[in-house]
Amino acid sequence: MKKKKSLNLSVLENGRHYAMVSIFLTLVLGVLLWPSEEHHDNSQHFVVERHDYLSESRMIVPIVPLAGLDAEKIALGERLFSDPRMSGDNSTACANCHGLGNAGVDGLKVSIGVDGHQGKRNAPTVFNAALNLLQFWDGRVTSLEEQIDSPIENPLEMASSWNQIITKLEDDDYYKEAFSELYAKGITIDNIKNAIATFERSLVTPDSLFDRFLRGDDNAISNKAKAGFELFTNYGCISCHQGMNIGGNMFEKIGVMVPYYNESEEILENEDYGRFHLTGVEEHQYEFRVPSLRNVARTAPYFHDGRVATLDEAVKIMALHQLGLNLDQREIEQIVAFLQTLTGEYNGEPL
Repeated sequence: MKKKKSLNLSVLENGRHYAMVSIFLTLVLGVLLWPSEEHHDNSQHFVVERHDYLSESRMIVPIVPLAGLDAEKIALGERLFSDPRMSGDNSTACANCHGLGNAGVDGLKVSIGVDGHQGKRNAPTVFNAALNLLQFWDGRVTSLEEQIDSPIENPLEMASSWNQIITKLEDDDYYKEAFSELYAKGITIDNIKNAIATFERSLVTPDSLFDRFLRGDDNAISNKAKAGFELFTNYGCISCHQGMNIGGNMFEKIGVMVPYYNESEEILENEDYGRFHLTGVEEHQYEFRVPSLRNVARTAPYFHDGRVATLDEAVKIMALHQLGLNLDQREIEQIVAFLQTLTGEYNGEPL
């Protein structure tokens, strides 16, 4: 049997450190972005009607679309994002694993790349990725531009190279003209990355029901969803899932209270040590970037390994492993009702 690596209490302390810093920054952002009375006639109603616990909603702020993005670069980036010639065998586009019509995911436990190869982790949604502090489950890169290298060059994903891609694009009249018009140096690695990343920065999903609730519409979500948000807050879920993206801005160990991996050979064979694989620091064992909960009702299966198929089960498992709580079915249904209000809009339509 595979020997388990030992952990120490500093793991939990490290996670708490990240949480406290993130919560402080979120509170500052909430004060800056919180709507004022002069812009909302119902702001007084908003204050009077809500329970005291809803002051915690300032830890979550409505999505604000990124301003100043070049529309022509967005269009070019979208075309590249959907072009299978970005892969070595011309079979796989970014959109294969991050379908815009499927909430930015592929719905698979792990994605399928060129030649039917399977990835190692569940593909996170591309929607609102621009709001993440770091990219990938282990947070190994800091920008959307850096992120592009990994799937392009990974033999399990697109199995390509930048030399191959540039050669293909230079043989395409549309790309030659588009890049020459938008970039002084035309088709280069940096310019290709910039176009794709600009498109990805446009993929935010504002105006969820919960965003409307935060802005003052007390009827935007049901009483069941409000009860779910109260549980989400009081049980401490909000300590990790907060900010504009309701996550994506800190690391946390999976299995804080109850180990996520059990002792069976089947599970240990696929054990993932998270950030530890990058840093070699014992305290980083089983740490992953906390996922965003935006559009979570549309992005199954769940967790870094995609092992959980339903949102109900994901809530139950997280409560147990992260909080040490055994939720009853009513509590699970209420929290799920809240999570369902986090689905936003893309191009003016519900995701």
